[in-house]
Amino acid sequence: MKRILVLLLLLLPALTWAAEPGGRALELVTASADGKTWSVSLQILLLMTALTLLPSLALAATSFTRIVIVLAILRQAIGMPQTPPNQVLVGLALFLSFFVMGPVLNEVYDNGVKPYMAGTIELDAAAAAAEKPLRSFMLGQTREPDLELFANLAGHEEYATPEAVPMSVLLPSFMTSELKTAFQIGFLTFIPFLIIDLVVSSVLMSMGMMMLSPMLISLPFKIMLFVLVDGWSLIMGTLAASFATS
Repeated sequence: MKRILVLLLLLLPALTWAAEPGGRALELVTASADGKTWSVSLQILLLMTALTLLPSLALAATSFTRIVIVLAILRQAIGMPQTPPNQVLVGLALFLSFFVMGPVLNEVYDNGVKPYMAGTIELDAAAAAAEKPLRSFMLGQTREPDLELFANLAGHEEYATPEAVPMSVLLPSFMTSELKTAFQIGFLTFIPFLIIDLVVSSVLMSMGMMMLSPMLISLPFKIMLFVLVDGWSLIMGTLAASFATS
């Protein structure tokens, strides 16, 4: 994980490639205090590699997983598996994830990327500073039983501090906790629509209309209920609030 963050920190410095004519692809440049730093051409090479890892990072270390699963369950509960379409659903999840992760990303930029661009800290120190806010967010959303599970599977003893938890343990623990939370919220979201389906089915059965699909009758009532209670605002607000740690 730390290596991924190091690669992502190279995004903005790589934009200065045009200012380095004739730069070689693999080159170490002498920095102040007899240090060494990566050349911009090498930064671009690493940046291209980092771009391939961005989707995995968005799924594994942000709020995206919980949000997109809850929205998919909501769509299924209403009874419209293709509406909203996948592109709209992923777009909603992506931009709500940006909203939720905004403070974390700002802290990553202020503590890691900005000082590195200003040349006040080295790359390793910038990566460590950028990792802290993300680690704090993930630990705040991770259940202790999940953390203990993967720590035991890795053969590690109890960690003295949260900072001692390695990313190889924290990432699967965080994703497992996110899946549990997403399905819990999805279950609560499903119940009102399930009640409507049961009521409509009972009414149709009592009227002897067994050949008429209950889904055909219940769908307009579920849509009307969802619109009347301002369902999109409720579900988006609930998802955003579910990441609050205090």
